[in-house]
Amino acid sequence: MENTSSVVGQSEGIRLPYFSEAAFLLSFITLSLIIGIMVFSLDVHILLIGSVVLAMLFCWRCGFNLEQQIEVMGESLKNATGAMFSFLLIGMIIGVWILAGTIPALIYYGLDMVSPELFLPAGFLVCCGITYATGTNWGAASTIGVALIGMGIGLGVPLPIIAGMIISGGVFGVNLSPVSDVTILASATVGTSVSNHLKALNKVNKVVLVLSTVAYYFMGAFFVGTETGGTGHIGELQTTLSQTFDMNLIVLAPIVVTLALTFAKIPSQIALFCGVVVGALVAGLWQQNSLTEVFAALNYGFTDSTGSELADKLLIRGGIQSMMWTFSLAFIALCMGGLLEKAGFLGVLLEKILPRIKSDFSLVLTTLCTCVLANVATSEVYLSMILNGSLYKGVYADRGFKPEMLSRLLGEGSMTSGMLLPWTTAGAFMTATLGVSPLVYAQYAVYVWLTPLVSLLLVAMGRTLIRGEATEVSRKQQESGVPQDAEA
Repeated sequence: MENTSSVVGQSEGIRLPYFSEAAFLLSFITLSLIIGIMVFSLDVHILLIGSVVLAMLFCWRCGFNLEQQIEVMGESLKNATGAMFSFLLIGMIIGVWILAGTIPALIYYGLDMVSPELFLPAGFLVCCGITYATGTNWGAASTIGVALIGMGIGLGVPLPIIAGMIISGGVFGVNLSPVSDVTILASATVGTSVSNHLKALNKVNKVVLVLSTVAYYFMGAFFVGTETGGTGHIGELQTTLSQTFDMNLIVLAPIVVTLALTFAKIPSQIALFCGVVVGALVAGLWQQNSLTEVFAALNYGFTDSTGSELADKLLIRGGIQSMMWTFSLAFIALCMGGLLEKAGFLGVLLEKILPRIKSDFSLVLTTLCTCVLANVATSEVYLSMILNGSLYKGVYADRGFKPEMLSRLLGEGSMTSGMLLPWTTAGAFMTATLGVSPLVYAQYAVYVWLTPLVSLLLVAMGRTLIRGEATEVSRKQQESGVPQDAEA
């Protein structure tokens, strides 16, 4: 299993980590983050800085000097420039769209259109559809997702449940969309077609989609009104919004333009920036805000009080400064991920483990677990998919599986776990956009955690194994008595 960058490095006096070094470092980072955050409630930024320092020490033992390590971290940040810039654009969008009346109007009209009991399942399916069509869950979360939060809070649904519903719909759409980066990357990494990849995903996702929709229906029936003591306040909230903002439909122009550009497959950063510009124009020309007020909303978010506690809870948010916590977290996490990926710690660990894995179920379970581990270590979903796809591609081929078997697992392992870890770029983005940490909304992101569980269950039943022609290696395994599960 050759690591090209590491092989090149060896000629310069840089060696691969020893297995003991890789096992210790990855275990220490994983446990320190999980225990530090969940048990002792320590600040994730400081925990990550400690992990970066430890990773630098181990990289130094492997032959990387300080200048080379800084270069590696810089390259990791460079590759994530688009995502980092998106953080700033989302902060600007939320602030200026509230000032423009766009988000207040979506809340105002949405409360009239959706039955309270059907809010969660309907919102889930809307997020599924929009993300499927656009291929981006970040764009969906920062546009329709923000409006759904306002509607849900207005209906008295707890914020973590709303966030979990939005995340679930987004993950479904981005995993199943033929135009999403995740679909294209997973297919290309293992060498299969997009259509075969999507067929493989459907074996699991049809079941999970139905189960998730049913779960959100019962959640909606149970949780509506729990935060506000009922839904009788909705009329008062709508009155406050209509008195504070001009509710003419023209204020919906920013979200219409942004979604139209996204549907047209315009790069997300350009679509979001256009949304910022249109929002600023509507805020200035239609809501009659001064240039100073528009600029303040872009930087600090919406800060004016409406006189209603509930309305203020919905509206006082956004701006570039609201994203700085997320921006700094992603910055540190990407530095750590760049070091661990460049030095090859995960690859060394798997080289020792994979030969001991005999059954198909164990292989699938290990693949899903290392997708999670790669997200923990590198903080980037795309990098996790590339690393695991490269490491497992030959293994799955040797065992007689078609490439789409592995590509499906990359989506089920990397994409899902990336949304449930607060220090990944995806988790940090959702924290800043939706206002709640993955550690809080995780239990309500039903589709996200149910997908790998259902996948494992179906594999254990032999229902979703996708085999091709047996290779010479797999035939030798069968002849030597290695158990092989029956094809579905």
